[in-house]
Order: sequence, then structure tokens, then C-alpha cells
Amino acid sequence: MSVTRPIGVLGGGAWGTALAQVLASGGSEVLLWARNAEVVEAINTRHENPAYLRGVRLSPHIRATMEPAELVPADMLLVATPAQHMRAVLSHFAPEGQSLILCAKGIEAVTHKLMHQVAREAMPGSPVAVLSGPTFAHEVAAGLPTAVTLAAEEEAIARLLADVLARPTLRPYASDDMVGAEIGGAVKNVLAIACGVVEGAGLGQNARAALIARGFAEMTRFGLALGARAETLAGLSGLGDLVLTCSSTSSRNFTLGKGLGEGHSAAALLGDRRTVAEGASTAPVLLEAAGRLGIDMPVTAAVCTLLSGERGVGDVISALLARPLRAE
Repeated sequence: MSVTRPIGVLGGGAWGTALAQVLASGGSEVLLWARNAEVVEAINTRHENPAYLRGVRLSPHIRATMEPAELVPADMLLVATPAQHMRAVLSHFAPEGQSLILCAKGIEAVTHKLMHQVAREAMPGSPVAVLSGPTFAHEVAAGLPTAVTLAAEEEAIARLLADVLARPTLRPYASDDMVGAEIGGAVKNVLAIACGVVEGAGLGQNARAALIARGFAEMTRFGLALGARAETLAGLSGLGDLVLTCSSTSSRNFTLGKGLGEGHSAAALLGDRRTVAEGASTAPVLLEAAGRLGIDMPVTAAVCTLLSGERGVGDVISALLARPLRAE
């Protein structure tokens, strides 16, 4: 599958800019849509995005715009907007048959729908795929090796799209399990908050390793109940992304959890951010959805309790450790 027209990217944050950068590295013309006029001006005149991706010299093959109509010529649209804004953003784009590759990780708060379900409602005339995996934006933009899952309803379509997106430093693995790819990306954000709490509270590496393992069990239970495949959840978009975001302060969700573990309030931490920690929005939606399915997710419940401010870190940790012993 060859691309003769530009590739579109929706979202001028760190992730959208990093995707534009790696795609432009292969010589593709990239149109990047952003809401922020300062971001558009900086990309077009200085080839940088200091607000979200400081220190990265951007390719001159990237052109930014605030006008949705300018992306009509694009062969495909990579949607890198925050999950809770995806439906509203897509409403500005008239369906032109472009493939949508969804790069946000979350569950819509009001409807409890996954991103591919939201996209199909917002742009029913467009084929939909999901891009997910262990990715830090600054590493992708710097050209460091990265592997991701690219999932579509038909694996043959995913393979065609993977051929278009593949670059020497970006390796997409095709899949037909969109649900699995999305569940991994959404749930790991919540679990990364929990691992950040462990770091901030000084509970040690043993505790973090145990939390990753038990969190992965929660992810698996939830994903299988929604029809995901176990091998997808154990792959790049599930376990791979979980390990990355639960182990580094480069993760916005981990950093949020670290602040909670240090005793700061969720309101103060979230109010002081330019970027979005998707796990904070996903956690209560995930817990409610799990409750409807009869799935026990104690780590997710603990994160929700901390985010709501109902109980302090010490009480929440004590409650987790006091749960009845059970077989693994």
C-alpha cells in the first residue's frame, strides 16, 4: 500500500507531534491539526513544539493547521487527541473515507465505549484501526527503536496500514484484536497510577513488582470478559505497555500516582498539568464497567479511592494488604 497523499495527524500534543515526526522521517508529507495557535505557529515557523515536545527539532515535512478542511487530502488520519475529547474532535471532520488510526488510550466516560466504537459512531464512513503499545513520545520523536501493535477488524487491513506506517525505528505488528489492543492501553494507565503511588510512598521494588503482576491479572480478567484475546493482552499493547508505564517518571500516569503517594491531593496534581493523565479519567469508568460484569478489580478500586480523596494513601494500602488470602 503506497501513500501518495499526505498523512494527517489530529492532535498537537507530545504524542501527536512525535507521530508526525517519525512519519515525516520517511519522507512523507504530514499535516498536523492542532487547536492551539501558538503550537501551529511554532511548528510552521520554527519547526518545534516547545509547549509539548521541548528540545526536538521537527522535520520541515510537517505542516500544522487549525483548519479541519485542510486535512481532506490526507490518505489517513492518526487520531492522537485525549480519549475524552475524541468524539468532539472527530465531529469537526467530514467523512472522506480516510482510514482512522486511533492512538488515544482510554474509555469514554459517559458511554463506557472503547475508542474504536466512538470513532465508528462519529465517522461511520471511515475504516478504523488502533495503534497501541509501549511508547514514550520523546523517545519516538528522537528516533529510538519502538514496536507497537496495529489492530484492525481484518488483519489483512492492519498489515496494509502497518506497511504504510513502518519506519526503520517504528515497527508495527499487525493484529485483528482491536478490543485487546484498546483494553491493554486503557487499563495500564490506571495501573501506572497505582505503581506511582508505590514509588511515592516508598514501598519498594518488591511491592511494585507484585502490583504489576496483580494489575496484569486485573487487565486480563477484564479484557477476556469483553472478548479480547489473552495473547494480545500479554503482548506489546498490554503487558509491554504496562511494564513501561509502571516503571518510569516519563509516564504522566506514573508521575500522578507518585504525587498521590507523596501525600498531594489529586485535585492539586491534576490542576497543575498541561498534559493529560488518561488514567485519572479511565479509572472510575473502568471500575463501573467491571462492576457490571462482576469482575473484581481491587487495584483499580484503590486508585479510584485515592483520586476521589475519600481515603488517604496509608488507609488504602492497608485495605489492599488486608484482603483475604487467595490462590493465584
